[in-house]
Amino acid sequence: MPSSDRGTAGSGPPQELRFCRSADGVRIAYARHGSGPPLVIATCWLSHLQHDWQSPVWRHFLEDLGRIATVVRYDERGHGLSDWDVDDFGLEARIADLEAVVDHAGLDRFALMAMSQGGPPSIAYAARHPERVSRLLFYGSYAAFRDPTPEDLELDATFEQLIKVGWARPDSAFRRVFTSLMIPGATEEQMRWVDELQRVSTPMENALASRRQRKKANVVDLLPQLDVPTLVLHSRHDRMVGFEDSRFLASVIAGARLVVLESSNHVVLGDEPAWPVFLDEVAAFLAPDGRPARPAPDLSGLSPRELDVLRLAAEGQDNESIARALTLSVRTVERHLHNTYNKLGIQGKSARTAAVARLLTGS
Repeated sequence: MPSSDRGTAGSGPPQELRFCRSADGVRIAYARHGSGPPLVIATCWLSHLQHDWQSPVWRHFLEDLGRIATVVRYDERGHGLSDWDVDDFGLEARIADLEAVVDHAGLDRFALMAMSQGGPPSIAYAARHPERVSRLLFYGSYAAFRDPTPEDLELDATFEQLIKVGWARPDSAFRRVFTSLMIPGATEEQMRWVDELQRVSTPMENALASRRQRKKANVVDLLPQLDVPTLVLHSRHDRMVGFEDSRFLASVIAGARLVVLESSNHVVLGDEPAWPVFLDEVAAFLAPDGRPARPAPDLSGLSPRELDVLRLAAEGQDNESIARALTLSVRTVERHLHNTYNKLGIQGKSARTAAVARLLTGS
């Protein structure tokens, strides 16, 4: 499989797909899109980096977040474009996956959003690497599964049987149970997309194994250690992860702020009044991080004449104008630019003005 690829979300911006290896060698797929301060999303239970781009459930989430942040998200082990042949779905393995993604993506400091089951690995990562996490967000998430009641245990056994019987079936009757819990306010089209996402995101065996391990994850003891700006967002009537879980997070993490989303959907949909509330809160929370500074360009390998040609090119002058200004032939200017672009790693004609200007200013 190639190390990168391109995909689009309707008419939205492209995403760049890449792959890295976790500590145990499992290949993890991740994607980057958008612009602004870096925001890493610790994925929820079901994801498929490519399938989500076309989804009427996720498209607004991806496109709108990409307008305010450089979004890095990934498919968990055993899901989506990541390796499916996996034995270990434990918490430590999931933490290692997150570590691998941010290191491979070259992120030194970033905001981290824990979505749904992404809470435990995100909390553990923030506790282990406080210097890397600029701010922490929770979206419909938790620190641990609550102690089950007898009714919970009976319901859980029923869910497992539904997964065994219906996960891979062509018809979606069994998978619709999970969809209805996740997005009860969705249209039939949106529900069909989540029905299909379950089928294509992971095989039945992985769905069962990962679900069982998630129920064991407990990082409550780490919450008092967190010393990072924290925003907790949760739908008031969420049926997948109870609102009480977010109240607990906000009450234990020092300085955390809780935002109640007036919705019954685990994933707030684009046409709900709660969606602009979510987006405005996230945008305001990320704003202090600003845009990540670009590294200063290394022009030390350029000759004085190449620097002269480069500066004029950055001003938007064409080759003939540069030749007249420096008393050179057009062919010589072309040769200087060719050599300069090679040294600086700039490719393509479209890079001439905008990219060269950025290299000169470091902006």
